[in-house]
Amino acid sequence: MSRTDDLNNQIKNGFVFETVFYSNPKKDSPFRFRAKHVNDARAPKVVLCNDSRIQPGKVCEVRVTSVKKPGSKDRGFIEVEFLRQVTFRIDESLYVDPILGKKLQAMLECGMNILLDGPQGSGKTVLSRKVAEAMDLEYVFFNCSSVFEATDFLATLQIRATESGQAETLWIPTDILRALESAHENPERRFLIFLDEFNRCREMTRNGIMPALDSTRKMYNPLTGSTIHIPDNVLWIAAINNGAQFTGTTSVDPAQLDRFAPLKIDYLPGEEEIKILRRNHPDVEANQIERIVEAANAVRRDDNLQVDLSVRATEEVCTLMGHPNFAEFDGDPLPELLKSSFCGRFFGHWNDPSTDAGLVWQTIVRTLNL
Repeated sequence: MSRTDDLNNQIKNGFVFETVFYSNPKKDSPFRFRAKHVNDARAPKVVLCNDSRIQPGKVCEVRVTSVKKPGSKDRGFIEVEFLRQVTFRIDESLYVDPILGKKLQAMLECGMNILLDGPQGSGKTVLSRKVAEAMDLEYVFFNCSSVFEATDFLATLQIRATESGQAETLWIPTDILRALESAHENPERRFLIFLDEFNRCREMTRNGIMPALDSTRKMYNPLTGSTIHIPDNVLWIAAINNGAQFTGTTSVDPAQLDRFAPLKIDYLPGEEEIKILRRNHPDVEANQIERIVEAANAVRRDDNLQVDLSVRATEEVCTLMGHPNFAEFDGDPLPELLKSSFCGRFFGHWNDPSTDAGLVWQTIVRTLNL
């Protein structure tokens, strides 16, 4: 059965799907809006609706109310009722597991704080940016590894020389404080504050932000010596890397974890990583991209290695592979690129099997039959 036939069988009264409406060009039509797609497929008939809540050009969810057969003057049409506007849509440059996407949307719409826990280079930061774009939130990035005192979340104490040469100290507000002040002044604007490397600041310093993440919704402002209220138009996402291989990190204790709705994320499936790399690097041969991802996943899944390999590594190899320097390389450039971009991310040397880098190289050799 073809995809068109399958779609025709699905479209009946009660069928729910997503589409994008635009103004109906037929002026004599009783329907104000027309769409031509059912989910991601071309609709067998035009989709019509007359609901004033529809926002042209934006994805919405609808339900079929009737399917009109072709008549003497038209090819028939699908009449639908409007259900809701789809406000959460991450573009195709990033793969998000469908269940993870639903959880993210629900948690943010309910005002929950979210903790993203996953290996390095699994897309936590990119995901937070895409979520902000999808929900029309103003994005505020803050790296917690620069926090040494509890007050550093809102302001840092700096020393500078005055015109007379005397030293003076002053508080410099952070992007978080600026966002909170803007949120107070502009309640119609919505902000997403992303706390990157949340477990790279000292455990005690994180206590400075804890009241902002629970029902207290307040933080101590060192500029004023008083507390600042966290308005409802401010949302929080934090990201951590867990594992013995990470130095400079501290565990997030149960009381701190309890302020968050935790979400575990992992590397994207191989076929999805291939799709993204092929789209980003059209000059690289498809079979080479497949080999790169195959090697990466072999390293990630090797129980003896127990290491993580960032998606930045596969992106790096593809970028180098598409460079003119390797367009006329004598032989296959991939092994040399994997030695630097993959093995170079680990301790040791690729030709020393007693090191992590050497073990990674052996895994690559076995996987790609080099």
